[in-house]
Amino acid sequence: MSPADSGHNGRSEVVVITGASAGVGRATAREFARYGAKIGLIARGREGLEGAKRDVEQLGGQAITIECDVADPNAVEAAAERVEKELGPIDIWVNNAMVSVYGPFLRMSLDDFKHITEVTYLGQVYGTKAALKRMIPRDRGTIVQVSSALGFRSIPLQSAYCGAKHAVDGFTESLRTELIHMGSKVHVSVVALPGVNTPQFEWTKNLMPTEGQPVGKIYQPEVPARAIVYAAHHKRKQILIGYPTVESFVGERVNSELLDHYIADVAWEGSLSDIPHDPERPNNLYEPQDRDRDMGAHGRFDNQATDHSFQLWFNLNRGWLALAGTSVALALTAAGVTSRYASRS
Repeated sequence: MSPADSGHNGRSEVVVITGASAGVGRATAREFARYGAKIGLIARGREGLEGAKRDVEQLGGQAITIECDVADPNAVEAAAERVEKELGPIDIWVNNAMVSVYGPFLRMSLDDFKHITEVTYLGQVYGTKAALKRMIPRDRGTIVQVSSALGFRSIPLQSAYCGAKHAVDGFTESLRTELIHMGSKVHVSVVALPGVNTPQFEWTKNLMPTEGQPVGKIYQPEVPARAIVYAAHHKRKQILIGYPTVESFVGERVNSELLDHYIADVAWEGSLSDIPHDPERPNNLYEPQDRDRDMGAHGRFDNQATDHSFQLWFNLNRGWLALAGTSVALALTAAGVTSRYASRS
């Protein structure tokens, strides 16, 4: 199914994206806009949302902006209601909003830990609830949960975020089985992200002496955006993005204890840059940092980030690659049979 054909009865599809003002959410809004989607952009930052709306309209889509904290279930429900009133029935809901803190668990406040859980995990629960309230009666629609490699292999210095992503994955698995039991045609997909070049590293609360950075290979936000749009239009249970994500997934299952000892030092050091952290730097844990300025989709790692993933390309095209491989194998087999027959003649 092409994105352009994924609306209902020939209309443009209606998409909701949380965390849409910057980073992966911003890039995802642009990707949907290329197919003429109508998009409800949800985030806390006013200027970031307005920037995202301009992006969508310049690319041929339509958008409304909704300032909303996904940690508030009533606000999420009201946002869903507004989207349906102004844009039409929701076809796709992308749960992407997140916050985090860089620092050891023993130095974190419980209030901060709770709030990260409320936004990064419960925000997805609330978004899913609002989407299902509308999708279940129509027996159609797709929910995309934006998760992370850290959802199945945790690292130090982001315990609350890792816990939230684990929770997202566990919640979604349970929900998926319930939808199957109901015979529902509503689909739920999980997209697991690698390290991505987003403004996250400029505004996340930091308890460490130096600024944070992605661990391992860094991808531009357009890479996961393409995967999210693909997941929204194809019935994939899960999409892993990038070889580092696949390696984490496999490593956790092959030898989790050995990986614990390796990550304890490597990921700790790898999470920190050599840029001194200013303790007076504002953060976005409780207040948006794009309320008065547009941060855009990219962070400060443009010179290190890649805009493609061969692993993802093979993943998204595995169907026709398998078909092509089967065709080649059959052709070679036929050629071998013909050759043997000719040699006997």
